[in-house]
Amino acid sequence: MRKRIDRFEDLIAWQKARWLTRDVYFQALHGRFGQDYVLSKQIRSAALSVPSNIAEGFERGNRNEFTQSLSIAKASCGEVRSDLYVAMDIGYIDEPTATTLIASAEEVGRIVGGLRAAVAKQRHNRYRPTTQSSVLSPQSSV
Repeated sequence: MRKRIDRFEDLIAWQKARWLTRDVYFQALHGRFGQDYVLSKQIRSAALSVPSNIAEGFERGNRNEFTQSLSIAKASCGEVRSDLYVAMDIGYIDEPTATTLIASAEEVGRIVGGLRAAVAKQRHNRYRPTTQSSVLSPQSSV
């Protein structure tokens, strides 16, 4: 049986999304990138959406809503990657920095996708008979 998770802060997906957001903000607020208010704001908003949606969905305490919030968080990872390519293409960040951040966004997206699949499976299995002695809470074991 998996360990029950009671706080969104304990989710690896949220922790890594938090670090990704920090790293994106650092790049987007400096140099020429920071002077491009449209792209800078867009990428920061997309990056912030990832941990925010993980936290919000978790706190709702409902597997259906958590699954939906994780879908939004995963999509935001894609948006961050796309914006990073643009920032690299126009010279706001160098290729090694872009490559590192894109890899980080891909990793977060995979982790969020895995979490989403696990939550969806729990949601699906809750209507099936179980041999386990405990019933999973809406926020459990992911």
